[in-house]
Amino acid sequence: MNKKVIIESPGRINMIGEHIDYNGGLVMPAATNKKLIIEIEISKGNNSVVRSKLFDESFEINIDSIKKSDVGWHNYIIGVLENLITKRQVRLVNFSCVIGGNLPVGAGVSSSSSLICGVLKGISSINSLDISNEEIIQIAREVEHEFIGVKGGIMDQFTIINGKENKLILLDCSDLSYKYVDANFNKYQILLLNTNVKHNLSETSYNDRVLECSEALEIINRKKNKYKYLVDVPSDVLQNLKSEFQKNIFKRALYVIEEQKRVRDAYKNLLDNDMISLGKLMYESHFGLKNLYEVSCKELDFLVEYSTKKSYVIGSRMMGGGFGGCVINLIEKDDTEGYIKNISRRYQEKFSISLECHIIDVSKGLKLSI
Repeated sequence: MNKKVIIESPGRINMIGEHIDYNGGLVMPAATNKKLIIEIEISKGNNSVVRSKLFDESFEINIDSIKKSDVGWHNYIIGVLENLITKRQVRLVNFSCVIGGNLPVGAGVSSSSSLICGVLKGISSINSLDISNEEIIQIAREVEHEFIGVKGGIMDQFTIINGKENKLILLDCSDLSYKYVDANFNKYQILLLNTNVKHNLSETSYNDRVLECSEALEIINRKKNKYKYLVDVPSDVLQNLKSEFQKNIFKRALYVIEEQKRVRDAYKNLLDNDMISLGKLMYESHFGLKNLYEVSCKELDFLVEYSTKKSYVIGSRMMGGGFGGCVINLIEKDDTEGYIKNISRRYQEKFSISLECHIIDVSKGLKLSI
């Protein structure tokens, strides 16, 4: 049992393969150098105390009487404790927890999964629970599904745990098989532009998309097909059944199938060191998310469309759940500083919102220090 631990829990990017992890798809994420720093130590008080430097607020938890909070971010920690106590029947010591770091919150870089995985690792350590990294991935997903209520896939948690420096992960979400891919972008680098908006339909619409994809697969399999995942459906099978679908359901299925092909093509582009083709796929991904999957918003679209006018930005797309959050760009290193100044000014003029810009390095996964 360790009395005090420090956890570095990274965010994640996803080069391509959005909204297909919960459809059993191939995705291409990576851990980032932007991370949460979570300090957890055993305390002797009657309650556990959590303080967030990022929100500049604190709250207390009675671990003998776990209940949901009205404050959203509290529930990522409370959900971890509830899972361990209720589902795994473990006794926990009281603790104090301080959360800091430089990971943007609510930007589509998986700060919520980062927090859940980091707290899980720390609580496990100070209680000598010996929870493996594989179990952390599964528990974190349970917390998001069952306690938070967001029915996402497993990409975020897997990446936060398994990230490697300078490596993207080609992850098959159907069976969690994976391989590492060199994140060598030549003269280009990753630039995240945070819209600093989060439209309130994001979580409900996210779950709606999960249900719509499930409905699409059910319709396809009624016709004597036996596909396990929507990404397994060939394009010609979907097209031949077009008349069976409501328009929106067909559009969701078409996006998923096309996005899966883009991930496979992007992997080949990386192996061939063909950054220009990779960038084109990123643009195609965004316009699929905008027009077929309908999870974009005017702020995201503005940033992507602005980038199409600049030859030194070779790829851009919304990243994450949508309706706000980040745009991920592949941009020439030498032009990045000027681009940040120009697009920040234009974005401020257009929306009266400050743009938050982050140059991202592909980094290692979660780390615990004693």
